[in-house]
Amino acid sequence: MIKVLTIDGVTIKKGERKYLEMHIAKLFDNTEMTIPVEVIRGKEDGPTLFISSAIHGDEINGVETIRRLLQRKKLLSSIKGTLIAVPIINVFGYNRNLRYLPDRRDLNRVFPGSKKGSLASQIAYKFMKEIVEKCDYGIDLHTGSAHRYNLPQIRAFLDNKEIKALAESFGVPVVLHSNMRDGSLRQAATDKGVKILLFEGGEALRYNEEIIRSAENGILWTMCN
Repeated sequence: MIKVLTIDGVTIKKGERKYLEMHIAKLFDNTEMTIPVEVIRGKEDGPTLFISSAIHGDEINGVETIRRLLQRKKLLSSIKGTLIAVPIINVFGYNRNLRYLPDRRDLNRVFPGSKKGSLASQIAYKFMKEIVEKCDYGIDLHTGSAHRYNLPQIRAFLDNKEIKALAESFGVPVVLHSNMRDGSLRQAATDKGVKILLFEGGEALRYNEEIIRSAENGILWTMCN
């Protein structure tokens, strides 16, 4: 565990909790685009975990899951290591109830991105550099696509024994072995040595209490193991 963690120019020391807006790019109308990030660092050493959601802007259950998780002050005050929470990656899509970005690109197909590419590519690049590459583990929260309800499930590369153990500790009814998909966050994170789980449940643009609780409880179980 590094003594000083810096994300987008903001320094977070051991024992600190900080909220920041990570700058991404300017939209075509010169509007600044930022991504909300909350960082909680324990006083004791431990691994660094990122939890992200809304990489597709219409997948809203994960946003509520992370909000509830961040309200658990007693739990988070005793954390060992670092938690980086990113409730909304695709801010543009989320604000407009859209799955994709304004250029119709799927953000989860352009990782690891590039510094001077499309808007999607810039978001992917910044997220990789400032968040993913500073972590040991990751949990990415999803729902099913429009008009398709999915049971709570974990998708992961189960050939890795540690990832398999983490997936099984999540406590959902379905655990699937899933090969990597080119351009996905999971593929890019794995290439950087980050062990990552993908949670999926419910459907797009629908809050579902059962799914939210399942995701939150699974994250808590995983963090404790």
